[in-house]
Amino acid sequence: MGQLVQRQGSNWDAALAAAAVAAAPQQYLTFTLGGEMFAVAILNVKEIIEFGSLTEIPMTPPFIRGVINLRGAVVPVIDLACRFGGRAAEVARRTCIVIVELEEDEQKHDIGVMVDAVSEVLEIARADIEPPPTFGARIRADFISGMGKINGKFVIILNVAKALSASEIALLTTMGDPDAPNEGEP
Repeated sequence: MGQLVQRQGSNWDAALAAAAVAAAPQQYLTFTLGGEMFAVAILNVKEIIEFGSLTEIPMTPPFIRGVINLRGAVVPVIDLACRFGGRAAEVARRTCIVIVELEEDEQKHDIGVMVDAVSEVLEIARADIEPPPTFGARIRADFISGMGKINGKFVIILNVAKALSASEIALLTTMGDPDAPNEGEP
């Protein structure tokens, strides 16, 4: 009987621990883009670097600003403002590149994201995150994982896996290339 109580107690403890993890606030890197505040989960962020020289790649969609050399690795840089359907971002004094690590098809990819300015790292409790709006947003709803409430204002929490999908970007790149072979063509 003592063992039964012990086992139930450990299951109870595990359930409490899982509930505590689920309720714990998550950390997000916040940044501005076109006057709006956005956030990405800090677990996706590898580093933040100063905006520097990019090597432009011909015949790519306008939201791909080019590539950078990051310690010997070629990293594409995405202009999020342009990716979201706006104009290309202007480079200013606080413009920087956030290096985000994504996993797609069991491969890890580093992608640079051009932002107007990095703000801070904030903790947002899950209870303070609302579902994404179904309409009215200036960006695609599938790019938004939620709306975080901070001091009475909303922060758009990005779904980086969707917004920076390597396969979708590759598809858009080939669609923008008139010389790329279409399916069924050699």
